[in-house]
Amino acid sequence: MSRREEYEAVCEKLLAPIADANGVYIYDVEYVKEGSEYYLRAYIDKDGGVNINDCENVSRALSDVLDEEDPIPDAYILEVSSPGLGRTLKKDKHFEKSLGEEVELKLYKALDRQKEFSGILKGFDADTLTIETSDGDRVFKREDVALVRLALDF
Repeated sequence: MSRREEYEAVCEKLLAPIADANGVYIYDVEYVKEGSEYYLRAYIDKDGGVNINDCENVSRALSDVLDEEDPIPDAYILEVSSPGLGRTLKKDKHFEKSLGEEVELKLYKALDRQKEFSGILKGFDADTLTIETSDGDRVFKREDVALVRLALDF
């Protein structure tokens, strides 16, 4: 397990009772470096969506627990927010909840001279993702997929 994965797992464990107490669930936790700064991002959600008060309450409580437990020795910026409308799908639980939804998929390398695809998420397993496109069902190896997110429909 990488240092990043370890930090994310520890923080998700610390966040779980806070999320429960605030009536939200954990969508994702990520620890990333952007430029010279490290960010610990906790994405929370609930039926009907979270609001600024939910984010603030969870952020304050999580900040206190992180200060007390001090699981990350590096300096970082804590952010707590909603995963947003065009949320990124990373984990099986994200794919499960999004079956039947329109998604945008980006590949690391072009396939048939194309790196971006969109369609309805039809299925997934440990190795593949299947989307229904205007050309029919397309199956992609998960290792070839750089990004999957819900499509924004305006």
